[in-house]
Amino acid sequence: MSPLVAVHDVERELREAGVPSPRVDSEHLVAHVLGLTRSGLYSSDRLLSEGDRTRLGELVTRRRAREPLAYILGEWGFRRLMLNVDARALVPRPETEVVVERCLARLEGLSEPRILDVGTGSGAIALALADEVPAARVVAVDLSEDALALALENLARADVDGRVELRRGDLLAGVAGPFDLVVSNPPYVPAAEYGSLQPEIRLYEPYGAVVGDRVWEQVAREARRALAPGAWLVLECGDGQAAEVSAGLTALGYEDVLVTPDLAGRDRVVEGHRP
Repeated sequence: MSPLVAVHDVERELREAGVPSPRVDSEHLVAHVLGLTRSGLYSSDRLLSEGDRTRLGELVTRRRAREPLAYILGEWGFRRLMLNVDARALVPRPETEVVVERCLARLEGLSEPRILDVGTGSGAIALALADEVPAARVVAVDLSEDALALALENLARADVDGRVELRRGDLLAGVAGPFDLVVSNPPYVPAAEYGSLQPEIRLYEPYGAVVGDRVWEQVAREARRALAPGAWLVLECGDGQAAEVSAGLTALGYEDVLVTPDLAGRDRVVEGHRP
């Protein structure tokens, strides 16, 4: 069986199972089994061995059960990094890359910024900022020991010269500033909406990293004491929540509050600075 025939067959199976983007996922899965890039599938003359086909079948079964593609592959790209990913933390998403972009904009001109990442999960935000701001020092906090273990694996993969410190903690409890920037992608899906989420999230991603009621408000309130004067808070929020979060930051005394859409045009990032 050639790679492209395998892609076609897998695409059909995934489409029948209701998997979103079946073509892209089929390319990822076949390429993963063969150790090729997705583009390499179209030029390779290698045939799938019996072992390859068995392995591919196992992966397709997992994807048909709606396990996230990133968990099946075991790693996922985020900004310039390749991160280990599994069910210990959320899959890093493109909308969170917009959060990093907003952080970078607020760090411009700072020579050695101190950054706090609240609820770091896989470490995606913290490691991306350390990678793209070479003089930055980052404290990354999470309550989940499992998530911190995953973040530690990713820290070992990243070339950030020991500039990221991982800590276990509940939001900002026990964290002293001052920081030049506090960033968080907190859990923001209301519990009442959990049952309507796509199976990839509902069945596989950690509940505590997904579901939260106004966690952003607690982060924003506690960040006031940790931020240096004039320093910025950057928050990711759920679809349709930006207006509430923006008003909340203003009520807490943050200034120049700004809302930024994600790549799909949904208001996703809210930021403001401490006076």
